[in-house]
Amino acid sequence: MSARCHVQRQILTVFLCVACIDEVSSTLASITRLKSQLSDIIEPDFGLLDQLLSLEVLTRRQCDKIRAGDKAAYERSEAVLDLLTAEDASLDPLTSEAKCEKFIAALQRTEQQHVVNFITHVVNFITQNRGENDNCLTLHYNQSINQSIKQTNKQTNK
Repeated sequence: MSARCHVQRQILTVFLCVACIDEVSSTLASITRLKSQLSDIIEPDFGLLDQLLSLEVLTRRQCDKIRAGDKAAYERSEAVLDLLTAEDASLDPLTSEAKCEKFIAALQRTEQQHVVNFITHVVNFITQNRGENDNCLTLHYNQSINQSIKQTNKQTNK
């Protein structure tokens, strides 16, 4: 199992507990719940900030603020996610969901499909398993994460 897939398995295991509590399946809700885990696997450099600027997810000022100083990559990723999931996001969920979809597009354009797969998998998993009891949820989860890991490995090897 690759290191990336191992990280995905660990992160999704953490998420399973959250999935039992909250049945909201939007991309924004998933990103919000997974901010700390996502900040460890998102690569904010090498074009992501430029893509977010061109897609009007972030402003130039926000991008400059993220780039300023001597921050670690995970701190820059946290800053991006904080802006994407800010308190005012709940005031206009349609706009926020649209920004999240653009964020997904920016990840794809910067060759971070493994992050997209992870987010998509979490949203799909919750949507498909609403109302299941914990035992069924765990079984479905184990089956679906193994499938997700296989898909990510295929895409990585291309």
